[in-house]
Amino acid sequence: MDFGFTTAAYVVAAVLFILSLGGLSGQESAKRAVWYGIVGMALAVFATLIGPGAGLWWLSILLIPAGGIIGYQLANRVQMTQMPELVAAMHSLVGLAAVFVGFIAHIELGRVMVMGAEEKKALEGFAKLLAKKDAVEIGILRVELFLGIFIGAVTFTGSVVAYGKLAGKLTSAATKLPGGHALNAGAAILSLITLIWYCNTGGFLPLAIMTIAALFIGYHLIMGIGGADMPVVVSMLNSYSGWAAAAIGFSLGNDLLIVVGALVGSSGAILSYIMCKAMNRSFISVILGGFGGAAGPAMEVEGEQVAIDADGVATALEEADSIVIIPGYGMAVAQAQQNVAELTRRLRAKGKTVRFAIHPVAGRLPGHMNVLLAEAKVPYDIVLEMDEINDDFPETDVSIVIGSNDIVNPAAQEDPNSPIAGMPVLECWKSKQVFVSKRGQGTGYSGIENPLFFKENTRMFYGDAKKSLDDLLTRIS
Repeated sequence: MDFGFTTAAYVVAAVLFILSLGGLSGQESAKRAVWYGIVGMALAVFATLIGPGAGLWWLSILLIPAGGIIGYQLANRVQMTQMPELVAAMHSLVGLAAVFVGFIAHIELGRVMVMGAEEKKALEGFAKLLAKKDAVEIGILRVELFLGIFIGAVTFTGSVVAYGKLAGKLTSAATKLPGGHALNAGAAILSLITLIWYCNTGGFLPLAIMTIAALFIGYHLIMGIGGADMPVVVSMLNSYSGWAAAAIGFSLGNDLLIVVGALVGSSGAILSYIMCKAMNRSFISVILGGFGGAAGPAMEVEGEQVAIDADGVATALEEADSIVIIPGYGMAVAQAQQNVAELTRRLRAKGKTVRFAIHPVAGRLPGHMNVLLAEAKVPYDIVLEMDEINDDFPETDVSIVIGSNDIVNPAAQEDPNSPIAGMPVLECWKSKQVFVSKRGQGTGYSGIENPLFFKENTRMFYGDAKKSLDDLLTRIS
């Protein structure tokens, strides 16, 4: 099979990937977009397997079904609440793959460079491509290899740490080793020195030293980012994995890998920027591991949390005309989206105006709440973004907060020393009444106290969200 078919197949696959990304921007087109991606990936894999330089069929036949089985099992076992950590885990695999491919390309380059002219004539595929490069092209290739391994290593350890934080296996608080950002800067300078060393010698030692430094940078960068910023981190690591793939694509001379890597890298970077803007965060600050931040003690919260039972909530809902529901990660953990949808249907059947307010970083993954609500068949037209609904809270009779904390925290506006100071939040405390469905009196994932829970118009509806809503639904027919 010649390069013509492979190139044509790669072009079609690239178009499908672009259509897939475009379709994911809307809930109604998302399912179709996923199928575009599936077909594009299947075509890309097929074209690669039968294209120039194809070989080791027995290994491909063994590994591809094995990977498919593992993926199928994971897809069936992973709950929607675990999607953020699953995405982080997948990013780590992309980073690790980039590191391995980079090392293999380095070894192959060394093997080809010691070959004689006659031996090079018999080469095929990637080795043949290497044999045709001159001294300048080899220097550029080394830079590409170096960058691919560097970004891949940062992505790998960064994603592993992100997985640990999201899964609750590591502390969600921002932590740094003694020396803080100076350690990151030192590792980056060391990596730059090894780049010059590697380009001049082509030896394995500078590549190995850089890999160790990059692994440390990925670990220390993400450990230095607090739980409140983890949705941005997931998006940022997605971008890193794309750039790692693009760099390795240049090394391998694989056009599709370059295109797809650039698509993933640029879309992830744009999403990270949008999310940073939505959280009033500096994009540079976040990607540098939370550089800077608020200083000084947080404002003390006065008052007490007043509880309410299902009867009290039901009475307030019966009397209300305008209701806004604010879902968060707690709703996902309790798997209460179906109960929320049923409550919405019953309230709307009574002629009440019910809408949903979605913060850009609700949950621990962009679009997390939108997916859950779509799964529960909540109408798209009543699911509104923060900018669309924030001004309506003063005219809202009841706001119901289900498992949210940081995104409804008034401290973002009232306390300049708060870790989330300046972050735009849903101003639900301006409603006439606020009910907060929460397991207990804890501070939540990011460990930040929420003054909303102590306000005079707020009542705490304690308990597991699903059980609490089951109890509430028995009182609203």
